[in-house]
This record gives sequence, C-alpha cells and structure tokens, in this order.
Amino acid sequence: MRNALFLALLLSTAAAATPSLAGEIVLKPTTVQDMKAVFGQVESRDTAPARVRTGGTLVSRTVEEGSVVKAGDVIAVVADEKLALQLQAVDARLKALDAQLDNARTELERGQSLVSRGAVTQSRLDQLKTSVDVLQNQIEAAKADRAVIEQQSTEGQVLAPKDGRVLTVPAAPGSVVLPGETVARIAAGGYFLRLALPERHAARIKAGDPVSVGERGLGPAATDSAPRRTGRIVKVYPELEGGRVLADVEVEGLGDFFVGERVPVWIPVAERTALTVPANAVMTRNGIDYVRVVGDGGPLDVPVILGRATSDAGDKRIEVLSGLRAGDRVVTP
Repeated sequence: MRNALFLALLLSTAAAATPSLAGEIVLKPTTVQDMKAVFGQVESRDTAPARVRTGGTLVSRTVEEGSVVKAGDVIAVVADEKLALQLQAVDARLKALDAQLDNARTELERGQSLVSRGAVTQSRLDQLKTSVDVLQNQIEAAKADRAVIEQQSTEGQVLAPKDGRVLTVPAAPGSVVLPGETVARIAAGGYFLRLALPERHAARIKAGDPVSVGERGLGPAATDSAPRRTGRIVKVYPELEGGRVLADVEVEGLGDFFVGERVPVWIPVAERTALTVPANAVMTRNGIDYVRVVGDGGPLDVPVILGRATSDAGDKRIEVLSGLRAGDRVVTP
C-alpha cells in the first residue's frame, strides 16, 4: 500500500513538472540585433537665460533652483537709485517750464490787447507767440524724458522668457548687476536624452532608429529586467568629440527628470544570426536549463546554454548559445 501511494505521488509530481505537449517548431536562424548599453544624459531643448534689461541693485528675487515659472512671470526686481533722482529733476524742470509758460501767455494776452492801439508792434507780438510755442514744446520734451525714465524703472523687473524650470540663479539679492547680466537660467521646451557613443558605431546609427530606455535612477529599478520604454533617435551630430559621436533620443514622459541625470539606454549597433526558442519552451531543473526536442526515439530533454531574451512580434524568445542546432524540432508547451 505504501509503495502504491509513493508511486502515485511520484507520478503526480512528475506530471506537474512536465508541461503538456501542445505543438512543435522547427528551429531556424533568425536575425537579431546586438544592443549596446550606454547612459544617456537628460538635456533640455532650450536653456533660456533671464537677463537684466537695466543695471542697478538686485533688490528681490522670487525664484530658487527648481522653481517652475511661466513666460512673463516677474522673477526678480532690479532698482537703480539714479532713476528716482532723474525723475525728481524732470519734475522740477516741468514746474519751471509751466511757470514760464504762464508768464509767456500773460505777456501774449497783454500784447494782443495793445497791438490794436498801436502800442506794440506786430513783430513784438510774433515774438511773444513764438515764446509760448517754444515753452510748450519744451514741456512736451520734458514729459517724454519722464516717460523714458518711468519705462526704465519698469524694465527693472526681470521676466521669465519661457515656461520651464529654473536651473540656476547666479545672482543673489543685494548684488549689483549690469545690463544683460543673467539672473536665472530656465530649462524650457521639454526634455530629451543625449547619447555619446564610440566612433566605431557612428556608421551604424541613424535618425529614426529605435532604442530601449530604462527606468530613471541607478537603483534596482534600472536593472536589465526592469520594464523599458521605447524611444527613437532624432538627430546624429556630424562632429565627433573626443572620439565619440553624439546623438539625441526622444522619449515620452521625460518631464519629471532632472537635467543632467543619467539614464540607461540600449541602442542597436550590429546584426547577426542566432537560434531562438520561445521562453515557455525552456525548463529549469536543479539549476540547469533544458529544451525538449523531438528525436528519433521520441521527446528528449536537451541541456542548453541560454543567452539574452529577445522579442519577435510581441512573443518573448530566448537566444540559445549551445545545445541546439538549426533544424531541431522543439516541443512547445
């Protein structure tokens, strides 16, 4: 009785460990791409500097590194004390010109009343009219000067040139800045990956080639088994730098990355022929991988050495380095 129970248990265990036979495939060499693992560096499409339009003292700054800004936001204010003094001088000049104009108009009215009685000549009346016109034009010029100074005062506001994230803020409040000096650098226009590959691969890569992009960071999430996203090469630079060719890769969803962060990327650099089997055709027992093939005497489990996993039309396949050859009939569960 015990022997019968033991035999039944052994048969059930073997049946559970042995996959059911559903079909077979004939191994044929297929073309696979060799992928080179590199690191891509996150870059922003545009780096827009927020510059000072007028010199002075940086009195306030509303952003820090990492702040998100919109185009037109006031991110800093620059004040020039000389502008306030110039406004006071223009206002004083306007008051003096207004007083002179009132006096000139009074003289003109008096001259108009006396010219009819012959007490004032016509030439003197023309001079009085000219004096009034000159003073009015001087007042308009002074008002224009005041408008220029007011515009310079408003240009002390440093505006964000584009939507984006602030990378650096080199100027601190209280420091003296000159016209054209950068107050903040803003990463704008989205993000992409920049690759630097050895020059021997320069002839193999081109715009439009697909690449695999790993997860961000250098922790467990960035391992080879982690899910990958698909990107494509959009630009290959014609100039080599330090024996390396530069290429830009577009990937969706790079908006949350840090500029300058490195991300693992796998890029195709060569093609070769190999034998691949479906991933579910591989059995592992005692640390050894087996693939069941159909021989002359029936199914036979052949030990194999496996390579990297590939995909063929959405089906996961594994490269077989040794143990099988072209023409073998592989049993697929």
